[in-house]
Amino acid sequence: MDSIPKFPLGEMIEKFIDFTTEHFSGFTRAVSDITETALEHLIDGMLFFHPVVFIAVVCGLLFRFSGRRIAIGSAAGLLFILNLGLWDATISTLALVLSATFVSVLAGVPLGIAAALYSPFKRVLMPLLDFMQTMPAFVYLIPAIPFFGLGPVSAIFTTVVFAMPPAIRLTCLGISQVPAELIEAADAFGSTKKQKLFKLQLPLAMPTIMAGVNQTIMLALSMVVIASMIGAGGLGGEVWRAIQRLWMGRGFEAGIAVVIIAMILDRVTQNTAAKKR
Repeated sequence: MDSIPKFPLGEMIEKFIDFTTEHFSGFTRAVSDITETALEHLIDGMLFFHPVVFIAVVCGLLFRFSGRRIAIGSAAGLLFILNLGLWDATISTLALVLSATFVSVLAGVPLGIAAALYSPFKRVLMPLLDFMQTMPAFVYLIPAIPFFGLGPVSAIFTTVVFAMPPAIRLTCLGISQVPAELIEAADAFGSTKKQKLFKLQLPLAMPTIMAGVNQTIMLALSMVVIASMIGAGGLGGEVWRAIQRLWMGRGFEAGIAVVIIAMILDRVTQNTAAKKR
């Protein structure tokens, strides 16, 4: 094998990253500054309220929109996190995960709609999604640092790349599964493409789209510890610090807090999807 020259894949990728960093660093730094400022304001706003008041408001909203069981379970979980002394870290993680999920859904749903409506675009997009989902998540940390520097913005960028594919795939799947008879009936009544999309296809696909949102949230939460390696902080930072210093108990406490947040968000999105059916 030594007689066969090595394909210079690594050098090509390094040159590409160097080129984009050199020519687009002004843009990426501006995006980083704006995003970091917005994230800081979001965290400050959530921490402005006393934790008990915040928990009461959140659980009141969950009681109204998701039911009594989810509200009571969420209150118990959030009060337990407060008791563990992980409230500030939990709020930082929640802000990061919700921001990454918002960007993923904002970009993913339109891409999923386009993939469902235009077959050539779908044929190009699906292999790219396969690549995004099978690439080890750690690899996404590499380009994030030169583009956005260390900190939560790189963590959001990395999380968005890793978590966005389910939002695209399940939006495409939901629209593709709308019965052909209903599409033909809409055509027969003279519906435009816009009317078919917003009054027929999207409403019928909404449970599947919400399942994609649920998966996006879960993948974003799975990146919490990995993203802490580039300065994301929050509960992932607590776990990473515990690993470095062998604080086993503290590491498990932070891990359990992540599980509680995941369970709350999972139940809320599942309940929302069930109501859409």
